[in-house]
Amino acid sequence: MDYMVFQLQAPLSAWGETAVGEFRPTANYPSESALLGLLAAALGIHREEEEAHAALRVGYGFAIGVLSPGRLLRDYHTAQVPGRVSLKNRPNNSRRDELNFPKDELNTILSTRDYRQDAASVVAVQVRDGAPYVLSDVAQALAKPRFTLYLGRKACPPALPLNPQIIAAENALSALKAYRQALAERSGETALALERMVWGEGINSGVTHDLEVMRKDRVLSRGHWQFGDRVEYVALAPQGGQ
Repeated sequence: MDYMVFQLQAPLSAWGETAVGEFRPTANYPSESALLGLLAAALGIHREEEEAHAALRVGYGFAIGVLSPGRLLRDYHTAQVPGRVSLKNRPNNSRRDELNFPKDELNTILSTRDYRQDAASVVAVQVRDGAPYVLSDVAQALAKPRFTLYLGRKACPPALPLNPQIIAAENALSALKAYRQALAERSGETALALERMVWGEGINSGVTHDLEVMRKDRVLSRGHWQFGDRVEYVALAPQGGQ
């Protein structure tokens, strides 16, 4: 089977988890919704194109090899936003629209946002029946994206090119291993071991999972920021990952 494998590394990344109040936490590896958003941006799909986003969700599955979860960075800051009374019946489609309200109608809110520092992972994409693009087209889009790519938030650009490659392998773990080995041979360094491997339903992982968790990152509506629950499988230090 063919897999499309690419790398994700950045000084800062933010893979959003369920937010409560003004606290915005992050996981230490990408969510399914973030990876689908990355593909959509590369392919030039706009946020309001719900059918196109739904086709991506159905058409592709992911296996993530975590090389380094990075270190936690917590950012505390303030922001100005209009009150609910001021927003009523007044259009505000952008942050600029919000800040154009009169100064006496703006309130100050506190916000805490988490980031991961120097996290690194590799991602294997498995195509499913009915996928809207062949893997080679997705790889070409990641190499030359239509829209700017970032790792969770706009303040998190990739540190390295994503370097997408099509790899024929028996399973996702073998594809991740082959990709990392090729990068190591090119750089003259030793390939890093996987700290863990994570995948979703229907992925031929090539390894038995140690944990089964529920994650709220299944895209229901990209335009309305609606997400549902999804089962995720985790293998800790998977065999064959050296």
